[in-house]
Amino acid sequence: MIRKLFLPCFALGLPAAALADWTVVNEESRLSFVSTKAGQVAEVHRFGELSGTLAEDGEFRLAIMLDSVDTGIEIRDERMRELLFQTTEYPEATVTARLDLSPLQALEPGAQTETVSEAQLTLHGTELNLTVTASVARLDDRTLLVTSSEPMVVNADQLGLLTGVEKLREVAGLPAISPAVPVTFRLTLRQ
Repeated sequence: MIRKLFLPCFALGLPAAALADWTVVNEESRLSFVSTKAGQVAEVHRFGELSGTLAEDGEFRLAIMLDSVDTGIEIRDERMRELLFQTTEYPEATVTARLDLSPLQALEPGAQTETVSEAQLTLHGTELNLTVTASVARLDDRTLLVTSSEPMVVNADQLGLLTGVEKLREVAGLPAISPAVPVTFRLTLRQ
């Protein structure tokens, strides 16, 4: 069960062709995180509802609906929504970035490149600066695939979530839940 996230994340670069806005395709995208409990049990979780855009001016915004947390165990999902994320008060997390699209404007379909961008994660009323290393592949004229090149490690303490992590630990009767959470992503963007 765990603490989390995020996210996440990313930094794209965008090919030139008709630089209209790009939209994150939820069904083809994933934001995952790994929790570690009792010092040795690691589990992979994800968020099922993502939405976002990349504007032609390089403004990127991703919204992560925290109610969509999916750990594979419904009672754990409920506890995370209530005790950790407090989704009635904080229904979403956001990742924003201003991206330089020029290096990728010449990216041909089938080609890919690495990018490094600065992003801001806002979760639980707290903003955290992240450096995101990503691989951007141009699948065709209207589709980009952006994946994390390496996990980002987010610490619950940086986002004011330690109290929630402790509540989860108590309810589950665990000796410990690690506050450090690796986060990865795969985003499909379409024009």
